[in-house]
Amino acid sequence: MRLKLVAVAIAALAPVVAMLGYNEIATRVQRSHEVRAQAAQAARQASSEVERIVEGLRSLLIAVTSIPSVRHLDAVACDDALASLSAKVSNIGAIFVIRTDGSPVCGSVPIPADASFADRDYVRKALADKQFAAGNFTRSRVSDSAVIPFAMPVIDGVNVTAIVISGIRADWLQARIAERGVPRGNAVTIADAAGVIVARVPFPEKFVGTVIPDEFQPLIHANQPGTIEVTSQDGTERVLGYRPITPPSSPLYVSAGFSKVEAFSPIDRATLINLLGIVAGGLVSMLLAVFIGHRFILVPITEIAVVMTRWKAGSVDARTGMRPTDELHAVGAALDDLLDELDRRRVLNEKTEEERTLLVRELAHRVKNGFALVQAIARQTFARADPDRYGSFSERLTALASTYDLILSKEGSASHIRQVIEAALLAHSSDQDRVSISGPNLMLSPDLALPLSLILHELATNATKYGSLSVDTGKVDIRWSEKDGRIDLTWQEIGGPAVVKPTRKGFGSILIERAFPSGAKAETASDFRADGLRFELSFQVAEQEVDLGVTSGRYDEGGNA
Repeated sequence: MRLKLVAVAIAALAPVVAMLGYNEIATRVQRSHEVRAQAAQAARQASSEVERIVEGLRSLLIAVTSIPSVRHLDAVACDDALASLSAKVSNIGAIFVIRTDGSPVCGSVPIPADASFADRDYVRKALADKQFAAGNFTRSRVSDSAVIPFAMPVIDGVNVTAIVISGIRADWLQARIAERGVPRGNAVTIADAAGVIVARVPFPEKFVGTVIPDEFQPLIHANQPGTIEVTSQDGTERVLGYRPITPPSSPLYVSAGFSKVEAFSPIDRATLINLLGIVAGGLVSMLLAVFIGHRFILVPITEIAVVMTRWKAGSVDARTGMRPTDELHAVGAALDDLLDELDRRRVLNEKTEEERTLLVRELAHRVKNGFALVQAIARQTFARADPDRYGSFSERLTALASTYDLILSKEGSASHIRQVIEAALLAHSSDQDRVSISGPNLMLSPDLALPLSLILHELATNATKYGSLSVDTGKVDIRWSEKDGRIDLTWQEIGGPAVVKPTRKGFGSILIERAFPSGAKAETASDFRADGLRFELSFQVAEQEVDLGVTSGRYDEGGNA
């Protein structure tokens, strides 16, 4: 019962748990969409800032190409102009001009005369496309610092006469990204077209100058921006928003990663609090269920069960003493009322049984006196005139008296079925050859022996009055068998007068049908054949009553003495 009460408490909590679970899933899905949107927005903002920086450098280089000394390749005047301009722009390492063959012309810092930039891909690209071109992360041959180089051709008409080169300092770009601030667990990465990381927050010292892993390389030149979930190189699971390279306006790859742990930490904390609340609530509910159930359910039920057990064991005065203050106590009070009523009926039944027993004994006594009176009259009337016929009559009268004595008294122990049959037939046939009895030896309890005796007595009486025993040539064959706890008995009359099926059902027929108690599950069938009545009887016996075997008695298996 305690387990059932706990189960009820758990069942009551189940809808709350289900609702919290649904809210948890819905919140996490919503948060996942929010994080993806935030990652995409962060990547877009970082990319926009990089584009502004690149666009500023592009505008600067366009302005440089317009300086007369640059256009005329006046080295002295060009050096002064570039040095003055470079001092005002902090994000670039140097500005210099080279010829189309890659040799230097002038610059904001001194350039070795033998230096050549013809091998630089961005230089070749600017010459070929005649437009602004970006290079990959490299170390400058002029300033010896890490830069992202850019080139702008100087065009005179349709020909490229020179190329202006400058570069965004990698340390300045790293500082600019760091200034923006990155929440804990998040990351911003900027890489060139070859996948070399030029700026990274956090851990720039670990990643700047390294190449993005092959599995993420397709993102650098993807067709469009997007978001994915990845495990970054630092081992953190992130939702990554990325912006691929789209030259010439976006020559650098930008990604912004949001840590899933940090992004979902508020939800995880709320989930933990909810789980602790559910566990605490569940424990309190179960404790209350056990306590309340024990006090208000288990104790009354146990008391009711104890009273019923005691009453069944014979303590007829056992009562719960409950008052109908609640449902269970109302059951206890109703049980007390029922036991009181049963006790009153028991007393009444005992009194009635005593009166019935006294009446039966009085009736038995009067029947015996009646048989004794008949016997005395017969003896006085013809005992001396015909002693033999009187002796036969006296024996049959004594047998009939014994049968009525069995019928009028249910007291006694179990009887053999053969003895019951013989006692029932003794008063109806003094010629033993006319009655054949065969069957295994079985024991019958008094509640089965008495109805069987009544039925056989009724059958024998009818046979004596109308059937095979009413003529000298008639016989009766009685057989029985036992199988699976049921006894099947057959009464067969032979050699009597022609049988006619009765037109109405008399008391004897009703007695035959209803003699056995309901527990015996008795079944009867009468076949009024022209050559003699065939009656079949089947009834249930308790297993301990069956004692199979062949007995020797007044009649053998063939019905002979």
